[in-house]
Amino acid sequence: MSMFRDLHRRHFLRAGAVSAAVSMSGWMGELARAAEQAKTKPKRSCILLWMNGGPSTIDLWDLKPGHENGGPFKEIGTSAPGLKIGEHLPKIAAHGDRLAVLRGMTTKEGDHARGTYLMRTGQLPGAAGIQYPSIGALVSKELGDPRAELPNFLSIAPQRFFAQEAFGPGFLGPVHAPLVVGENQAFNSNVPGNMVDDALKVADLAKPKEIDGTTASVRLDLLRETQEDFAAGRPGQMAGSHAAAYDRAIRLMRSDGARVFDLSTEAEKTRDKYGRGLFGQGCLLARRLVERGVPFVEVSLGNWDTHAQNFDQVKNLCGSLDAAWGALMDDLKDRGLLDTTTIVWMGEFGRTPKINQGRGRDHYPNAWSTVLAGGGIRGGQAVGKTSKDGTTVEDRPTTTLDLLATLCQALGIDYEKTNPSNVGRPIRIVDKPCNPITEVVA
Repeated sequence: MSMFRDLHRRHFLRAGAVSAAVSMSGWMGELARAAEQAKTKPKRSCILLWMNGGPSTIDLWDLKPGHENGGPFKEIGTSAPGLKIGEHLPKIAAHGDRLAVLRGMTTKEGDHARGTYLMRTGQLPGAAGIQYPSIGALVSKELGDPRAELPNFLSIAPQRFFAQEAFGPGFLGPVHAPLVVGENQAFNSNVPGNMVDDALKVADLAKPKEIDGTTASVRLDLLRETQEDFAAGRPGQMAGSHAAAYDRAIRLMRSDGARVFDLSTEAEKTRDKYGRGLFGQGCLLARRLVERGVPFVEVSLGNWDTHAQNFDQVKNLCGSLDAAWGALMDDLKDRGLLDTTTIVWMGEFGRTPKINQGRGRDHYPNAWSTVLAGGGIRGGQAVGKTSKDGTTVEDRPTTTLDLLATLCQALGIDYEKTNPSNVGRPIRIVDKPCNPITEVVA
């Protein structure tokens, strides 16, 4: 009983303003209820499927059958009555009831770098010298746990050919920078599966085997002291980025979190279902990361810059996209994670309705599509409408800011909230003017 009295007394001394008449049982009851609420509150996550190069959405989500701009592809039905998509996405079509296809996307940026920056940050590059954060960094800050074993933002095989700064944390700082998995010369769309497997197995590399734990701790403490002395005389983002990277690596070394990267623990049939290419195995890794509570994961699929032979290239790319995304939706649903995981599919712009002389389509930001799916999204519908020839948006035009505000609402993030920027001015998570697409938010 003396132990409980001591605990009771310490609690009231710290609280200060709490009445002495409050009973111990009442305090414990409140604590238990708070703990239970924290335990049962759903953990929200977001997976961005980034289509690098500008996908031909007119051949995927908004086909124009019978028109000369339509090309050779046919429409197929989905699990949602009335919603039709391209014939090369049958596995995704099976999840049509969870898809919201935004057919009214319209921007003014047809350049790869500027379009990438706009879609990933909601801003134009170079605006007033402000270093804007990417979507992943914003979600990391709002939904992430700073004490988590794994980083709150992971980027799998990003192809940062355009606007590299659009993939980073911007003014939110290095603590919200992505852990990049797979960005080296071995990672490209032509790498065979076994090389992808080897590159993703970071678990065996995370902990040095030749030294014991005590020696490792002494060395790490010495490293930290050296870093702190160095940073004290050289304040700034570079030193902070270096320290944050080391802290993140050390956290992984001292935990079992790195095992999530070892895909060899998955059943062979599961890995086959996702596809043995980089994008397929990346989507499998994304599912594993979401299971471990990571709030934001992005997986890139490149080579969508189809200026020539568009239809052959799109068909081939759909083989990877359909298998991986379909398997991801299946797995999230089977594991009870689809209602808490929002999926975003997009690139930097769409492609011209008019087919060029090389059977290709060129850059076209005026009228194109993006897709939202899963948690927080009312699926089974297409919002927005383009003209019969696909050149203009006729109904429900959607800007980048509208899309990002809608995503925030689906994730339970206040998009009007501000963060201090690198120039000292508060910046909204999603700038004005923005109009969330309320009809797709569940």
